[in-house]
Amino acid sequence: MRNLVLVALLMVLTYAPQSQACSEHGTSGIAEENSMHIGVNDKNANKTIDEAAFNSVLDRIEAIYTPDFAARGKQLDVIRKWEDGTVNAYAQQAGNVWKITMFGGLARHAEATADAFAAVACHELGHHIGGAPRKGSIWGSSWASNEGQSDYFATSKCMRKFMESEDNQAVVAQMEIPAIVTERCEAAFANAEEIAMCKRGAMAGEALAKLLNSLRTGSDPVAFTTPDRAVVSTTNHNHPAAQCRLDTYFSGAICDQDASIDPSGSDASTGYCMRADGYQDGTRPLCWFKPTTL
Repeated sequence: MRNLVLVALLMVLTYAPQSQACSEHGTSGIAEENSMHIGVNDKNANKTIDEAAFNSVLDRIEAIYTPDFAARGKQLDVIRKWEDGTVNAYAQQAGNVWKITMFGGLARHAEATADAFAAVACHELGHHIGGAPRKGSIWGSSWASNEGQSDYFATSKCMRKFMESEDNQAVVAQMEIPAIVTERCEAAFANAEEIAMCKRGAMAGEALAKLLNSLRTGSDPVAFTTPDRAVVSTTNHNHPAAQCRLDTYFSGAICDQDASIDPSGSDASTGYCMRADGYQDGTRPLCWFKPTTL
């Protein structure tokens, strides 16, 4: 009997919901496990994001979301590891302390931009508060929104809050925006500032998708004009292919649902654009998401 109790306890510790998300002590983060390491003095390090910019992005994310987490009775802990060359990011929960861990190595990646780095932080926050669909576990579902949903939350909710206090028209005026991004953002929004935020969110997603794609071997380049045509039979809770992730970031940027609407942990339709509600654009891509109705 004692042995059975010990075995049961071991299973609980091994498979507890806390261990099933993008965990620093698990198998993956925003990217699959990888061996890339970009140190502070690496000759190939991207100089776009220095330590001050790294902290500035995270300061803003923390200022925006600390009150949100506090309203849920939780403490947001943004762990900053500028010196660490790890090219990844993680989310963890320890009781009422909900954490995201951000690394300098990812910020120093050649494809990283300040907005892409913000989108990474938003993705990790999305594991905590991005809503359904959630990752599966032996308990039914874990606390964590799945990878695709965290991507979708990043550009449809979090990045908009991150950008809303800025002059986004001035920001995108300095960018080269692909015609397809302009076309679809202008079709989704009428307000010039919202159009600019859509464009900016899409470009953050492109940079992040290129970064993630570089960590995969044998992957084709990603582009707005080559959407992933795969259609899943069941929702994929793991990392989608890089092109599918770009499609998700782009769709999130296009979705016109208010960023202030809190997602639901059980209802994937709350606060998001759904095909069942008549949306033709801005919905979760079918390359990872299986809706209950089309």
